[in-house]
Amino acid sequence: MYLSRFLSIHALWVTVSSVMQPYPLVWGHYDVCKTQIYTEEGKVWDYMACQPESTDMTKYLKVKLDPPDITCGDPPETFCAMGNPYMCNNECDASTPELAHPPELMFDFEGRHPSTFWQSATWKEYPKPLQVNITLSWSKTIELTDNIVITFESGRPDQMILEKSLDYGRTWQPYQYYATDCLDAFHMDPKSVKDLSQHTVLEIICTEEYSTGYMTNSKIIHFEIKDRFAFFAGPWLRNMASLYGQLDTTKKLRDFFTVTDLRIRLLRPAVGEIFVDELHLARYFYAISDIKVHGRCKCNLHATVCVYDNSKLTCECEHNTTGPDCGKCKKNYQGRPWSPGSYLPIPKANVCDNELLHCQNGGTCHNNVRCLCPAAYTGILCEKLRCEEAGSCGSDSGQGAAPRCSPALLLLTALLGTASPLVF
Repeated sequence: MYLSRFLSIHALWVTVSSVMQPYPLVWGHYDVCKTQIYTEEGKVWDYMACQPESTDMTKYLKVKLDPPDITCGDPPETFCAMGNPYMCNNECDASTPELAHPPELMFDFEGRHPSTFWQSATWKEYPKPLQVNITLSWSKTIELTDNIVITFESGRPDQMILEKSLDYGRTWQPYQYYATDCLDAFHMDPKSVKDLSQHTVLEIICTEEYSTGYMTNSKIIHFEIKDRFAFFAGPWLRNMASLYGQLDTTKKLRDFFTVTDLRIRLLRPAVGEIFVDELHLARYFYAISDIKVHGRCKCNLHATVCVYDNSKLTCECEHNTTGPDCGKCKKNYQGRPWSPGSYLPIPKANVCDNELLHCQNGGTCHNNVRCLCPAAYTGILCEKLRCEEAGSCGSDSGQGAAPRCSPALLLLTALLGTASPLVF
């Protein structure tokens, strides 16, 4: 009988061990990333959200123009200088490097003078619209972390739409409308980001702030990421915990700052007047000298590294996750449903860690947040006898430290809790 019961317990232990394998030793609601640092108090863990560093994402994109032959220079043509729109002796020639303005010049290092820039053909086919789509693709989901900044070498367009895709360009949705007259162009009342609030931060607006004519100090168009962050983190972004708390709990907010592709739709060049000057159509074109997009690979907070190899961005997934965005569990690690990590890995009281063994008297660290103490002990680090707080400690109190148990052993104990004791 005893042998039969022993074999039953052995089989149960094997089953429990196999079930427990996909789980970490410490069960927590979130997985966290950490690194050891040295402080005046000694060696401690520094906790962080599991995400790659923010970087210049234009280094990894592919650009596509539509129509594909919209770039100036083939055949060569002349265009008017921006400082003097009636001085039309500048030349664009795709066959001459010094006179060519290909799309890659929107993303090169702006260290040369004059600035390098991409330029479209002029509006020589007026009144047919001069429209261009500039699509930026990463073949990877990315999260935006700073303003999108577009610097025009021409006047800023009279009408433009910035669009985003979350499905690699299959569908598109507007990010923001830009116009000299929002009501006329898009049937929308003009607004600025300052008109928004925490409750309306996801609203798609049309702004007239960035669509004035030929002024040399008016070349830049923004899509204001940081201003939207500031609704939660404060004007100087000092309360990032508040922002991260919102991102943790609000999927629509996370998705708002997430893209796979961006598309700049240039719908009408800078005219500067009410009417188009049909005698000087070489005045009208688009030219962009720089586009800035800062962000990071989206890894669902399950990776700290994103590598660029073979023209492809890939998350180096942790926490037994896998997939392009670490969006599913590895095979044999599916004992609990997949979920994203947390933007808030820093608990309110970082008091313990199983590797540094800060918990005392047999206490175990739970989720790197608090010590789970044996019945006889209490305190942040299980450093005090519970009977001391009650003033009832004595030699016959019978209180002492309970043995430290692994989660598997605790589960096994629970499963056997109703069984009769074994006697060998």
